[in-house]
Amino acid sequence: MTSPSKLLSFYLAVFLTCPLFTSMAQDGPVRNSILPYLHQEATALSAGFPPQNLSPSDWENRRPELYQQFIEMMGFSMEGPRTAPPVRHTGTIQEDGFTIEKFYFESLPGLFVPANLYLPDDTSSPRPLVLYLCGHAPGQKAHYQAHPRKLAQLGFASLIFDTVQFGEVDGHHWGPYNKGWFHWYSRGYNPAAVELWNAIRALDYLAEREEVDMNNVGVTGISGGGSQSWYLAAADPRIKAAAPVCGAGTLDSQIGDRRIDGHCDCMMPNNTFQMDFTDIGALIAPKPLLIAQSDRDELYGVESTREFYQMLSSFYKNLEAEDHVSLVITPGGHSYHEKSRKAIFSFFLKHLMGKNVSPGQIADIETDPAALLPAESLAVYGDSPPEGDLTPVIQDHFLKIPSPPEINSEKELEEQRKKVKEYLSTHTFGAFPKAAASFEGKEIYRTADLAPFGNKTFAFNSEKGWRLKLNVFYRQNPDENHPLVIILSSPGEERWDSESFAQKIARGQNVAYLEVRGTGEAGWAPELNWHVRRAAAWTGRTLPSMQVYDALRALDYARTLPGVDPEKISIAARDGMGLVAMYAAFLDEECEKLILSHPPETHDQPSPVNGRDTALELLNVLKITDMYQIPALIAPTQTSFLGDVPEAYLWSEQSLKKAGKSGFIRQ
Repeated sequence: MTSPSKLLSFYLAVFLTCPLFTSMAQDGPVRNSILPYLHQEATALSAGFPPQNLSPSDWENRRPELYQQFIEMMGFSMEGPRTAPPVRHTGTIQEDGFTIEKFYFESLPGLFVPANLYLPDDTSSPRPLVLYLCGHAPGQKAHYQAHPRKLAQLGFASLIFDTVQFGEVDGHHWGPYNKGWFHWYSRGYNPAAVELWNAIRALDYLAEREEVDMNNVGVTGISGGGSQSWYLAAADPRIKAAAPVCGAGTLDSQIGDRRIDGHCDCMMPNNTFQMDFTDIGALIAPKPLLIAQSDRDELYGVESTREFYQMLSSFYKNLEAEDHVSLVITPGGHSYHEKSRKAIFSFFLKHLMGKNVSPGQIADIETDPAALLPAESLAVYGDSPPEGDLTPVIQDHFLKIPSPPEINSEKELEEQRKKVKEYLSTHTFGAFPKAAASFEGKEIYRTADLAPFGNKTFAFNSEKGWRLKLNVFYRQNPDENHPLVIILSSPGEERWDSESFAQKIARGQNVAYLEVRGTGEAGWAPELNWHVRRAAAWTGRTLPSMQVYDALRALDYARTLPGVDPEKISIAARDGMGLVAMYAAFLDEECEKLILSHPPETHDQPSPVNGRDTALELLNVLKITDMYQIPALIAPTQTSFLGDVPEAYLWSEQSLKKAGKSGFIRQ
């Protein structure tokens, strides 16, 4: 076997002296760049909005599918009957003209939500209700109390409750944001879903209160509460009017201007079905909608908000409800302004009470802290929260990860394979291009050195904006078709790492090296990884899903090359890139072999806070399968491991044996 040092010396000599290396005509400048690509994809999500010539009847036919997709992205179901959640009252405060009830409700078994209900003293007739949804501010019920106080003074019932983060019990909104919990994407988990569910369950409780008029329900809030106002108005038909503040913008601005870098993970659902916020706005239409935005908001460019508003206005116009959507712009940063607050109060008086009261006729909220209640007065729990409260760990309980299926026959294995592939095609890889780009393949480099029959480098289009290279080393005569092993380069690998791997797994065979997005020439500075991984999820993809697509395209392109037997192509990878090789082989269905060295065993593992490791997240994948199950699902493609088979993969080996397909996992 050639030693690594001798191999290194040989390659250095060849690359430094070979005239072809410097004189071969190149394929033109390759502008692979992840940031323009993500911006391009974000822009495309709203490019067709609003649909042209959409009538109210057309929308009634199309809305149910979009609604179901939105609810599914949130991770729960609105179907079936729901009873009111259990509630425990802990106190009442009498204020001038209204009372504040303190209680908590059990949104899910073990998930307790502390709340304050503001009720006018006069409830001789049911009062219209406004939910106030909190943003990301510590001591939430106290921090935002001036808003429900004012609503109660205007005659509304108003409920305010803590979010999972920054409430009386502090849980987590920030997973990928600052903890490296990118596996939330694989779980299909987003903290926005918990907050939306809590709001829905709050309405389930209030529906039983005789003081509340459930025919006239509104919702408002700022920042995180603003985005939640969009979600609740889109999800729950009981909401009649919504006034979100500083809580939405088009994705092209969020991604293109990198404004998402300042956003909590809850500010956009895991975008399984590639929605823009305009689609969420469409689900609210034709309900009355007031959008409030400040003009120098760090998190939302006001130009984007104006564009967003214009698109929604056109949509409302198609539904013959143009007068139901409005925009108020206020001076300043990411915050309220007297102008927006008064506009919101006037809006709810009109649409929930039928009163035409101009903003100028309404007094502003109480802004003197001394006139407001201290946090301890509004606290619900007192000394301690209920025993067993799941708030700090709800991310581990909100969605159920299924146990691996029991495979006992070839039929069961085939049924599981079809089930997984159908699910992944729509819920994990749904952002794959609808139509494959032309390869426009071209030989851009060749040499008679480096391998017994030389080396050729081919360039091809993976998709719009990405032109990759397949570097083929012919150890067999290229005038005849022979097997080919495609080796995926790893991000940050040392020089010659892939070549050394090839010496161990494919000695004497034709070998091709591929750098997918995020690696080698198609890579980017590692400090961008955190942004890229979050921005990708906002557009309905992940870094690994883009890499899987590149690998799939390379497999197809390799079948067109000289000297390649199209029925005998294998794919190989080390460490985390094993994920890419596995799913590419699964989706391709024509690979002869899958060769892995130290692959990860599961998607369900965190990353460093800075996100600079090899990404393992695929949207929603853990709802249907996991990495260690893929070798069983790709049979008859053979799986070989360099070194010991990781323990979790024994599930695949055992399942194959039960299905009568033993021998497909080789060590």
